[in-house]
Order: sequence, then C-alpha cells, then structure tokens
Amino acid sequence: MPTPHDGLPETAQGPADEDMPFDLFERWYAEAEAAEPNDPNAMAIATADATGLPDVRMVLLKHRDSQGFVFFTNATSAKGRELAANSQASGVLHWKSLRRQVRFRGPVERVTPNESDAYFTSRARDSQVGAWASQQSSPLPARKVLKDAVVAETARFEGQQIPRPAHWIGYRVRPTYLEFWSDRPFRLHDRIAFTRMTPQGAWEHGRLYP
Repeated sequence: MPTPHDGLPETAQGPADEDMPFDLFERWYAEAEAAEPNDPNAMAIATADATGLPDVRMVLLKHRDSQGFVFFTNATSAKGRELAANSQASGVLHWKSLRRQVRFRGPVERVTPNESDAYFTSRARDSQVGAWASQQSSPLPARKVLKDAVVAETARFEGQQIPRPAHWIGYRVRPTYLEFWSDRPFRLHDRIAFTRMTPQGAWEHGRLYP
C-alpha cells in the first residue's frame, strides 16, 4: 500500500527539477505493477474530432521516459485521424488498488519508424496478424468478415516474419501538464501539478485544492 504521503512533498511550489515528475511517475508505476491485478499500464487517451467534440478510449502505455508517454495504434483509426488533424491529447492512468491517478496532457508526435518496428516485432504473432486484418474503427458488416481476414492474413504470412503495416505506428504524448492525485480521507485528496509552457520548457509545480 502507498506510504502516508505517497512520495509527494508536504510543500510544493515553484521550479521543479527536470526529471522530478518522471522520477515520481516511475515510483508510482512500479508500485502499480506490484499491486494492480490487471493492466497497470492501461490508460485513457482523449483526442478531439473536427468539431472539437472530445473522444476518449482505453489504450496501453507501452513506453515512458522523460520525453513522454507512448502508445501504439492504427493511424487510420478514429484516434489516428483525430491526431492527424489536432496533434494534442490528454490521458489518465487510474490505479484503483492504490487509490492514485496520474493525469497528463500535451502535444503528440509520432515515434520513429525504428521504434514502431521494435515494438511490433515484440508482439505476439497473432497480434501482428490482427494489425493487418483489422481496418480499425471502420464499419464491420459481420464478425465473420474479420475472422476471414485473419485466416487470409495468417495464410499470407505463413512461414515468414510478419512486417509492420505502414499504418501501425506509435504516438508519444509530450506532457506540458502532469498531475499526481492521491486519495485522502473525507475527499480531502492530495494533488500536485507540474506545468511547463512547452515540452522543452522548465517545470513549475504546485499543490492544488482537492
């Protein structure tokens, strides 16, 4: 279980060390990996469509460092199209067993092809086949159509390494806002927010009312 103050300083205001929020995230993430029964890397990612209407869904955090938070998807999916038109996103990881959450938002960039290739190669073969078979977010006339596509792609790549589809890529959210929330009795929760003007800027941090 978390410590009484979850690693958050009792006083927090002013400039922050460049790595401070990411170091704190790593500590919390390690505890979530030990405590969460399912998918501690599950996170909600919100984008916006052409009208500005928010669109949110669950994805998996596959890489994180001081540059940001990375997930992979089909660039022709709804979120891929929305990010192409408006390359900004917000996200949240909620660890119910620890009564903690981390929120972030900022501009989004595509990871390098080499990064996408490396992660695609690490996936299970059936998941690699699925990346070719699924036209993500497009209308599906019947479940059988998808099953038939999986059979066809499995046969097409039989006996060979499956290459990464060009449309299957990674996105990195580079946070300009990063907030750590920890549950407290009587809804007097603890919140510390790290903010910066740009992904290259210096962090400021401060505590927020619950």
